Amino acid sequence: MLKRLAIRNYALIDSLDIEFPENLIVISGETGAGKSILLGALSLLLGGKADVSALGDPAANCVVEGEFDRGGEEFILRRVISPQGRSRSFINDEPATIEALKALSASLVDIHSQFDQTQLADRRYQLSLLDFFAGCAEEAARCAALYDAMTACSREIAEREAAADSARRNRDYLEFQFNQLEEARLRDGELEELENEQRQLANSGLISEQLAAADALLSADEHSLPQQLHLVENALSRVASFMPAAEELRARVESSRIELKDIAGEVTSLAERNTFSPRRLEEVEERLSTLYSLLRKHGVERESELIALRDDFSRQLAENLDPDAALSELRHKLSGLEHDYSRSSTVLHEARLKAAPALDKALLAAIRSLEMPQAVFRTEIRERATGGRDGIDDVQFLFSANPGVAPIELSRCASGGELSRIMLCIKDLLSKYAGMPTLIFDEIDTGVSGSVADKMGQMIVSMGERMQVFAITHLPQVASKGNAHYLVYKSTEEGRARSRIRPVEGEDRVREVARMLSGRELTPEALANARVLLHSDQS
Repeated sequence: MLKRLAIRNYALIDSLDIEFPENLIVISGETGAGKSILLGALSLLLGGKADVSALGDPAANCVVEGEFDRGGEEFILRRVISPQGRSRSFINDEPATIEALKALSASLVDIHSQFDQTQLADRRYQLSLLDFFAGCAEEAARCAALYDAMTACSREIAEREAAADSARRNRDYLEFQFNQLEEARLRDGELEELENEQRQLANSGLISEQLAAADALLSADEHSLPQQLHLVENALSRVASFMPAAEELRARVESSRIELKDIAGEVTSLAERNTFSPRRLEEVEERLSTLYSLLRKHGVERESELIALRDDFSRQLAENLDPDAALSELRHKLSGLEHDYSRSSTVLHEARLKAAPALDKALLAAIRSLEMPQAVFRTEIRERATGGRDGIDDVQFLFSANPGVAPIELSRCASGGELSRIMLCIKDLLSKYAGMPTLIFDEIDTGVSGSVADKMGQMIVSMGERMQVFAITHLPQVASKGNAHYLVYKSTEEGRARSRIRPVEGEDRVREVARMLSGRELTPEALANARVLLHSDQS
């Protein structure tokens, strides 16, 4: 139940903090007084869309807070909207997502407005109502989950079949590309080595000529560079005893001579190794041509990239080696899901067939009590050729309010007033079979009057004995029946309109019911009639 509601800075409500009792609570007020504003604030608290235009003071936060009791478990919900439009939600003073707020509030409050009667024409709603009455809501949820799993499995099979077909078409291509790269015996760094060897082989003559020249300068006995440096070294040695700096120079020349002798040996070695082989040059150039061709073909620059491509082709071939094995497993899984779905949808179908006559009987009795004595109500169940999330059944409510007129689909034949009465009967029926949350009727009595309104009020009173019910109404026949009565009114403060709410009792309540009977001018007859209504409802 809703124990307390606090609102600050929402539309015309600057500040409101009010507590509510159990059972039936009536809320009335003149058109435009702010009943819809009150309901809007409550909807915001329950997870409705935030809108900064609803802020009365655009520079201040809007705060809506409610205290609820669900079977002895206490909850405090709070919604805060900043002037910048940022929304924050709290459950028991802990930050919460809007999804969590909506999920919890669905078990706390059910708001039904006159516009919600259109859901009666929704066959999914009709089906869910039948499932609830049949006690198979859990099986319906299981059936929906199985259908979703079947759909997902079928989609995966189709995707894998398409991938397998594509893989088969591409397998020859993949094998050719892989084999070509595999046969190339690729090695990272080989290209640079081959290019260096090719340049050496192609310039073998020049290399031999220049190495020979260098060898002559370094190795000739009398005129070689090491021999010349040996002479310089001897000259410096002869004067070193007279000039210490000459000894340092002699040592440096000696070091250079030794280094040149070593260089001369290496030049000789290079000259001996530099042999020209036309056959080897041909092999190198052929190998280079192969590598260059592969690089151009695959649009890469290095052998490492070719190696990566080869390995990727190998991986793709391995993955597609046996696609039928994965498909076989998926098909087996789908077969099991289809079997479970068929069994679940059959259980649902049988439960619905069994429950439909009882639902029709219960609803028809309630509908006829609201001055539709010749009404006919029937639940029609048809099997579909193909199943869906809700099983294999199409459910349709058929209705006729007049004798001799065959019942047809509900939304095509019922007036607004009749739909209001039927929806009230449905809510009353649900409240008898399950612990429903706090129920708020927002002018569900629209389109009815007189004795029908009185009987609807009696039905709402009966619901209020089992649960907390709010009835926002313009009808005195309904307003007179509440255990508690609250008046929404508008006042002008500091040049600005404000919406207020207060409980009305005693003579205040008599005057409010009388106003609903006669309008702004309270006649003695209206006051007397109001006292009769209140007295008869409270006796």
